[in-house]
Amino acid sequence: MTLNADEYELLRLIAQSPEPVAASDFFHTIHPADFERSAAEEDPRRVAWQEKQFGLYKATIDLHDGGLIRIVRPANGERPDLMEATEAGHAALT
Repeated sequence: MTLNADEYELLRLIAQSPEPVAASDFFHTIHPADFERSAAEEDPRRVAWQEKQFGLYKATIDLHDGGLIRIVRPANGERPDLMEATEAGHAALT
């Protein structure tokens, strides 16, 4: 599986985590907001950032479907799925 920049960075951060982690914990690290909290919903910077966040959810699904991350603890209504990198995921980073 060829990884794009977001997939690679998300996989790298998940693989570095000493414990299973919610992939979404890293979304703001990968693409921090570059607008004021008071920015209007239609502010182009907010809209672009939201699209990047949705792209990271897709990257999570693609990494899972590609066998590079796995769900260790399914979501339970109080927290999201907790993930870890698989052996194939670690190998994809080298």
